Amino acid sequence: MTMQFFNPVNTQTWTNGRHQVRCVKVIQETWNVRTFCFMADQPVMFFFKPGQFVTLELEIAGQPVMRSYTISSSPSIPYSFSITVKRLSGGQVSNWLHDNLKVGDPMVVHGPVGDFNVIDHPAEKVMMLSGGVGITPLMSMTRWFFDTNAAVDLEFIHCAQAPNDIIYHRELVHMFSRLPEFRLHIVCERSDELSQAWSGFRGYLTRQMLTLMAPDYLEREVFCCGPTPFMKAVRQVLLEDGFDMSHYHQESFGATPLSVQEDVLELAEQAEADAEEVDTADLMPVEFTGSGKSIRVSENDTIHSAAAKLGLHIPKACGMGICGTCRVMKLEGEVEMEHNGGITEEDEAEGFILSCCSKPRGKVVIDF
Repeated sequence: MTMQFFNPVNTQTWTNGRHQVRCVKVIQETWNVRTFCFMADQPVMFFFKPGQFVTLELEIAGQPVMRSYTISSSPSIPYSFSITVKRLSGGQVSNWLHDNLKVGDPMVVHGPVGDFNVIDHPAEKVMMLSGGVGITPLMSMTRWFFDTNAAVDLEFIHCAQAPNDIIYHRELVHMFSRLPEFRLHIVCERSDELSQAWSGFRGYLTRQMLTLMAPDYLEREVFCCGPTPFMKAVRQVLLEDGFDMSHYHQESFGATPLSVQEDVLELAEQAEADAEEVDTADLMPVEFTGSGKSIRVSENDTIHSAAAKLGLHIPKACGMGICGTCRVMKLEGEVEMEHNGGITEEDEAEGFILSCCSKPRGKVVIDF
């Protein structure tokens, strides 16, 4: 039994392609911004370069829709990833996500891709400039620097409309309070609304502000993301000051790149064709007696993912067969269980299984 704790963890690594994930948490960041967190039904290490993006494959009002969002989380927390979405007036996808996507819902994503990242452009001195929800890729980069104790001198400048629009405010203050080589600067365009107190920089970002915040900004690797006018203004200042633009990198949060759209469409069509080829006779019935629900799944689906597809949420923590949180009683049938020490031989003998790492081998009946 002891040796089971030393079994290699059965975990796949994320690669660019089409992936089925599930929403596991929704966080209200500000009054109109939410973070959606995703995990795979079976353990996946979500490795990516901080700053890269994914493309969501959605169906809205009966029509296929694709939209790209930067990953806001860090690969230093590898078993999940997050996107942060601002509700935009008239925004088809952002409004749909805010109004419809909830914990437990499945989602198809493509990626990760993107050249805007800190891995491909390493530097000892960095300046990040973000406007509004353009903070998301820079937050991924900063979280990565913070979690990996990177030897980076960082000037982080964020521009928001008002104090209650500052995304990740408390987390930013926490990170930057702990590292003297990380310096945080926030600019609010307006602060006289709704009696919101603000003692920091006010108005629009200017050269004078930039000089006060980071006097050596011409010596830094610059990463910029935000609305087009914001990025244009930053570029203009740098160009006028003779900045070497080979050290300037920007990412806009606009439409999904055409090349990405084409790849997504091709992969979606292939997935649809593959699904049509699946022989329903090869699917295995899984019944849940507590709820009276049942479903037919493939041999590669876990008992946990079968439950999730029915809207049944078996508690789960690690997703790798280590913690034992997802233990359930198997009443009938056989499963293939590849756990990592999260269940005892005695529990197995009684009929318990770990749903996160058990796959049906024929009809299975679960007490849940």
